[in-house]
Amino acid sequence: MNLVWGVLITAAVAALAITAMLLVRRNAPEGGYFADGDRAAGVFGVLATGFSVLLGFIVFLAFTSYDQSRAGAETEALTVVQQVETAQFFPPGVSGELTGELICYGRSVANSEWDRMRAGTLGDTLNPWGVELFRTLKTVQPKTASEQSAYDKWLEQTSTREQARQDRVHGAVGVIPTSLWIVLFFIAAVIFVYTLFFADSGERAVVQGLLIGSVVTVIVTLLLLLRALDNPFHGGVGGLQPVAMNRTLRLVDQVLPNLDAKVRVPCNRDGVQTRT
Repeated sequence: MNLVWGVLITAAVAALAITAMLLVRRNAPEGGYFADGDRAAGVFGVLATGFSVLLGFIVFLAFTSYDQSRAGAETEALTVVQQVETAQFFPPGVSGELTGELICYGRSVANSEWDRMRAGTLGDTLNPWGVELFRTLKTVQPKTASEQSAYDKWLEQTSTREQARQDRVHGAVGVIPTSLWIVLFFIAAVIFVYTLFFADSGERAVVQGLLIGSVVTVIVTLLLLLRALDNPFHGGVGGLQPVAMNRTLRLVDQVLPNLDAKVRVPCNRDGVQTRT
C-alpha cells in the first residue's frame, strides 16, 4: 500500500475514534461506566490478547507467502541466467534462438507479468515465451556428448524455473480468506466499542483521546501491514519489484557481445513479440 495513503487512513480512523470517545465522554459518569476498573481492564486484556494472537498467526501466514514470492522471483531470475549459459552448448542456430527467447521471457516477467500481478489479473495464464522455449527445444536433436548433457541440464533448469514462477505468482492472489478478514474486523470493532466504555468525564479530554487513539492506531496499522503482506506486488513501500529479473537482463546484455552464437531478440523492451 502507498505510504501516504496508509498514513492518511490511520490518521482518519484515529480522528474518528477520538471524536467518538469525546462525544461519549460528554454524558459519561465521573470515573467511567465501569464500577470496577481493574476487572474491566482484565476483560480488555483478554480481548486484546485474543486479537493479537490471532493477528500474529495470520501475519506469519502472510509473511510466509510474501517471502515465498520473493524467493521464487529470485530463483526464477537466477535460473534464466543459468539457462542462457546452458543454451550456448546447443548447435549455433538453436543456441541463438533459445538465448533470444530467454531474454524475451525475462523482459515479459519484469514488465507485463509484473503489471498483471499488481492488478491481480495474471491468474493461471502461461508465459508465452515459456511456450516458445519449449517449441524451440523440441527441434533440438543432441548429437555430441556435450549437447546431450546440455539437453538434460536444460530440462532440469526448466523445471526449476517453472516451479520458481509458481512460487512467485502464488502470492499475487493473496492467501488470507475473506472469512479471516471478517473475523479480524469484527474483533477490532468489539475492542473499539469496549474502549468507548472507558469514557470518563472526570479525566482530561487529551487523556481520553490518547486512550482510544493509541488503541485504534495500533489496530489499523497492523491491519494495513497485513494487507500489504497479503498483496506483495503492490506499488508502495515494501512491495516486491522485479529487481532480480532486471539484474539478470543487465547481466545477459553484458555477456551477449561475447557469445559466439548469433542472437536475435524477437521482442521489444517490454517482452512483446515483434516477429511474425
